[in-house]
Amino acid sequence: MRSRVPEYLRIDPEKTANSVASFIRDYVNRSGASGVVLGLSGGTDSAVLAALAVVALGADRVAVLVMPERESSSEDVADAGKVAELLGLEPTKIDITEGVEFVLKSFGESYGSSPRLARANVKARLRMVMLYYVANKTGSLVLGSSNRSEWLLGYFTKWGDGAADLYPLLGLYKTQVRQLGDHLGLPESIVWKPSSPGLWPGHLASEELGADYDVIDPILYLYVDRGMGVEEVSRTTGIDPELVRRIVSRVSAAEHKRRVIAGPFPVPASRQL
Repeated sequence: MRSRVPEYLRIDPEKTANSVASFIRDYVNRSGASGVVLGLSGGTDSAVLAALAVVALGADRVAVLVMPERESSSEDVADAGKVAELLGLEPTKIDITEGVEFVLKSFGESYGSSPRLARANVKARLRMVMLYYVANKTGSLVLGSSNRSEWLLGYFTKWGDGAADLYPLLGLYKTQVRQLGDHLGLPESIVWKPSSPGLWPGHLASEELGADYDVIDPILYLYVDRGMGVEEVSRTTGIDPELVRRIVSRVSAAEHKRRVIAGPFPVPASRQL
């Protein structure tokens, strides 16, 4: 469902699309890669990313994988197929259920007995393994579809969807990605569908995060990009200060997920050579 976007989160979609496409094209060409590979989930972000990749490189240099498993939504799988067809892409569909089951069985567990979040993260990480196999085989780079909202909140799986080579949407909030989707002519039913990582049946971002992105994005923008405090963000947006506080607390709590590699400073040598 469409939502009202505040003026400070509105973008020039044409300039933004051209800028992101140029970033993809320049990065891939400088790297000497043959093209890119990404996962199509049937959601907004991967659809927009795929469209921008095609604009940047042409369909012949863009590979897409659709990777459902036993708990995936059939609607999402169908939407992924629609996007691929619209963009002139030939998707490779791989059911990863057996791979997930292998990991779970290795610990004497199953879909029914394993912890839901741990099982969900196995799915995200296994999908990235599949993408990197194709990337290594074809000399391609893996595109990650995380947006700025998710990155700031830590709303991604570390070493899963948070493990790609480049993230072209990382400078755009979720509501801005939706604006790009409209500009690129993607189906409204996909661009504006309720956000869901799709890691378990009925999985909705709004339920897990406590608000929709049309509420979250103004909070993040004013707090992170404009440097406002909680009370000022609340006064500016009219959003309850307790909700603002809960959202911004996720930013600092997720710092460890945004650090690619963490380690101590070098230990001084005990003696000189």
